[in-house]
Amino acid sequence: MPPVGMLAYPKPIDEVQMSQITNGVPASRLRGVTWRKSRHSNPSGNCVELAELPAGGVAVRNSQQPSGPALIYTGAEVATFLQRVKDGEFDEITG
Repeated sequence: MPPVGMLAYPKPIDEVQMSQITNGVPASRLRGVTWRKSRHSNPSGNCVELAELPAGGVAVRNSQQPSGPALIYTGAEVATFLQRVKDGEFDEITG
């Protein structure tokens, strides 16, 4: 079973166009949560937003698509990701 927030694809991801990839739940279904974005976000609205979920998870969405999809991760998954970002593991991705 794939981790929370991840889907298994029938073919390798490098053979799939980004426009074909869908994942997550409609953010509009996550009522009563507070969406937050970094204070470093730009005014154009091209931002990543996060919301803490009542069960302890974290929802992530694109601010340009506020109704979704939202990806759902456990708190541990987000903490691990953030630590790896801080450690520079993804620096080569953003060039």
